[in-house]
This record gives sequence, structure tokens and C-alpha cells, in this order.
Amino acid sequence: MNQSAPLKFGMGASPRRVEDGSLIRGAGRYTTDVTPEGVLTAYVLRSAAGHARVTIGDLSAAREAPGVHLVWSAADVGDLALMPCLGKPAAKAPYEEPPYPVLCGETVKHVGDAIAFIVADDLNSAKSAAELIEVDYDPLPAIVDTAGALAADAPLVWPERGTNLAFESEIGDKAATEAAFASAARVAEITVVNNRLVCNYMEPRAIVAEYDSASARYTVMVGSQGVHGIRDAMCKVLQIEPGAMRVLTYDVGGGFGTKTFNYREYPLTVKAAKALGRPVKWVSDRNEHFLADAHGRDNVTTGAFALDAEGRIQAMRVELIASLGSYFNQFGPYIPTIGLTMLTGLYDIRAAYAVCKAVFTNTVPTDAYRGAGRPEATYFIERLMDEAARVAGLSRTEIRRHNFIKPEQMPYKTQTGRTYDTGDFAGHMDKAMEVAEAASFEARLRESQGKAKIRGFGFATYVEVCAFGNSEPAKAVLDAAGGVTIHIGPQSTGQGHRTAYAQFVAEPLGLDYDRIRVIQGDSDALEKGGGTGGSRSIPLGVPS
Repeated sequence: MNQSAPLKFGMGASPRRVEDGSLIRGAGRYTTDVTPEGVLTAYVLRSAAGHARVTIGDLSAAREAPGVHLVWSAADVGDLALMPCLGKPAAKAPYEEPPYPVLCGETVKHVGDAIAFIVADDLNSAKSAAELIEVDYDPLPAIVDTAGALAADAPLVWPERGTNLAFESEIGDKAATEAAFASAARVAEITVVNNRLVCNYMEPRAIVAEYDSASARYTVMVGSQGVHGIRDAMCKVLQIEPGAMRVLTYDVGGGFGTKTFNYREYPLTVKAAKALGRPVKWVSDRNEHFLADAHGRDNVTTGAFALDAEGRIQAMRVELIASLGSYFNQFGPYIPTIGLTMLTGLYDIRAAYAVCKAVFTNTVPTDAYRGAGRPEATYFIERLMDEAARVAGLSRTEIRRHNFIKPEQMPYKTQTGRTYDTGDFAGHMDKAMEVAEAASFEARLRESQGKAKIRGFGFATYVEVCAFGNSEPAKAVLDAAGGVTIHIGPQSTGQGHRTAYAQFVAEPLGLDYDRIRVIQGDSDALEKGGGTGGSRSIPLGVPS
């Protein structure tokens, strides 16, 4: 091979993604495509009430219904542990995690809370059996308003706690910030709502579980963002060792953070497979997706800048009220606190203080979704910068230029604990304005107005912490024919990992793609892996 000639498939090349052909043609293999011989279908009966005491009637009729193999209520799954929260941040005071049961027994906390689990020959039989289960609801007051969750008369999600406040987490120097506000020439203040949302990936969640009594091992096929993390979380609920379970993930039709987590249906399906000695499959429909998958965002943020007479920021203070929903989801409590660390953005802010008040509401639990707290922080500070421009009588570009961290200040440590190693933020803004032809916007605006049309010009700046974790393991296996197989822990949910990882291997080894295999989504093939999330797969998974 001529080593001086660039490879067609290496770093810096722009090849066609090798995985796209099968996906575009509909030839991908997703969890719902897996149908083992003798597979049974699972269904979850969910709460119709937002907050209520519940009494579940006799299950005999449902259990004896045609095609039904199993009906469980909370009383039948006492051997399962609570759903684990693995992301609990530091707080101003100690706080307790409320119980998050796999099936609800005495109370339900939100519409869609899981009440019963049915396994039958097919979905229609399971749904028919669910209709035979009588659930008596004794309604309780409910709260769904994030901003009002801490009001003195707000209904309590967990009455025994005496408050809807889950915890408070703070960052920065409160005394220095208050002193700067006391001497400020001007103050700019806003309140911003980041509304609750549902992820809505193209492929809803699904799981297929099998149990082999001879080896005493489970094989679980599930759409995920990383087989190792979801395996470990499932095993915590099942109270088994991770070595007793193999998790496989095939093609995944979108993840966006929300397919990272262990959900109630997963340990229930796994337990049912062992109990019945047959494969069991559960697939969410689109309506169920809104009731059972973790939601995103749901923050109300109020904050202000203390400005001097020239419009330079002297201090920043922020209060963030973040809804966790009814329970602590897997990483839910940690997510809003990540945003606190990014609140100062690209600006030279010498004093800052922020507090996150995490609250319970009678809603589906929230967790990581597309940026996970960091886009919320950027949205807030950029809205606040626009308000500061109005208060100071400056243009939006002028006030940013006044307050950007300068290149000569690098490395720069923010008041919220992040260190920026490099950056020419004013230069970046100038280039963006040039490309956007900002100088001629007024002329375009007048032209549009003459045609009775509306034209606007919006812009924002941002920096985002990503690539969480210090490393990402991988394994390379060379074969006798000179090919190589790469085993990775991250899971492609549309990113194109098979192409990207192969490119990084092709160049140093001098191999074409057809001699490189990239294997993902098999917990037995690699001992551990961090999965995909937070823009980490390539930065951590490939040596620099």
C-alpha cells in the first residue's frame, strides 16, 4: 500500500455511512422485530387518576380470562427492589428518596402510574384481561404546576414529607452576589419557562426477555443507549448479579437520552419470562409513551444581572424551580443541577449565585433529554442578555461584546466551577454576523414590511459541557486474515457509530472498511461500557 496516499475511508474523509442502506430500505432489525418461538405478550394497566388511593379488586377473573398466563399486582412482586435513582446531587441539606415501586399498591401519583402487569398469548387478550380488573380510586388533591408546587396551600405529592420540595442545591458566592446587586447601576430580570415535553422518538420502547434454566441466565433484548448501564439498573431491581444477564441492543430508532434508563416494564418482563418459562415481549404504543417514558425539561427560572453604568455584568443571581415529577427517576434529580454549572455562559461574570429547588408534582418523572439541563441554562442566559441590552440601552451585539470572556483571559474558571481552556467568543460572533449578513438586515426588513410580511433576526451564543466520564473502554480483536473486530460500549441511535469507529481504526492500521467490523449492543462482548449520551461517544471512545 502507498502510505503517502490518503485512505478513502479514514479520519477526515466523508464516506457514505455504511449503516444507512439497510435503515433507509426498511431492512433494519429493531427490538420489535425479535419474535422468539412461543413468545408471550405483556401489557401494563395504568392509573387513570393523577393522585389517588387505590384498591385493587379480586384478580381471579382477569387471571382466568382466555389466553392469559399471568396477572400481577404489587402484592405479587414483593421480591423486586424499588426502582433505583443513580444520580442524586449534593444539596444544602440531607434529603430522602421517596419509594418508586415497580407496581403501585396503595396510592398512585400520576396518570399512567403502573398498577398491574398482564401476560397473555397476544395483546388483545392482555387488554381484555386488564378490563376485568376493578380498581377503586379515592381521589386525592393533585399538583401539576411547577411554579406553584411550593405554595403554602399546594397539594402535596408525598403528604408525609410535609412539602413538595425534594431538595435544594446551590452554587456560587451568595454574599458577593448580593453585595454586587446592592451597588448596581441597573438590574435586568426575567422569568423563563422551559416547558415539559415528551421525547417522541420514531421507535417506541420495547423489550423481549428469555430465561435459560440450564445456565440460570437471562437474555434481554431492549432498545437502549447502552447495554451495560441498563443491564446494571435492571439487575438492581431484580436483585441479581449483572453476570446473570446478557443484554442485546440491535438497531435503535432514536434515543435522545430517554432510552438510557431502566423502566418498570423491563424488570417485570424479565421476571415474567422466568416465572412462565417462555419468552415475554412488551412493546409501548404511542399513547403509552406519553404516560410511561421519562419526560424532559419542566423548569421555571427567575434570574437577574447586576449591571454597571456601561452595561457590564457585575453579578448574576438565579432561582431555578425544577419539577422531578412524582418520583426520582434514574438520573432525574441530577439533571437540573448540571444546568447550574453552565448558567454564566460565555460571559465574564465576577460574582454569581444560583439555587435549584427541585420539586415534586403529580406528573410523569423527568430525566435527561437532549442536553439535559444545559440547553435550559443557555436559553435562560441568552434571554437575560437580550433583556440586559434593553435595560442598558445597548444593541444585543454590543452588550455581548462588552461582557464576553476575552481570549487573553484563558484558561478561565467561571463562578460556577467550569474551566474554559480556549475561545474567541467575540470573533465567533463577528463571523456569525458576517455569514448571516446582519449588516443588511434592516434593508431586508423594510422590503418585507413593504410586502406586509414579518421578518425577524435572532441569535444566541452557547458553550456546553459534554463527554461525561473520564474514559470509554473498547476492545480490538485481530483475525488471521488481517481483519479487525472492534467491540464498543456506546450504542448508535442514529449517530452512525459503525462508520465513525471504523474510520478511526482504518487509518492507523491501513485497512479498508470491508476488513473492519464494529460490534455494539452486546453486554457479553465487552465487560463494561458507558453508553451513548451527553455527546460522549466519539470524544471518549476514540483516542485523541
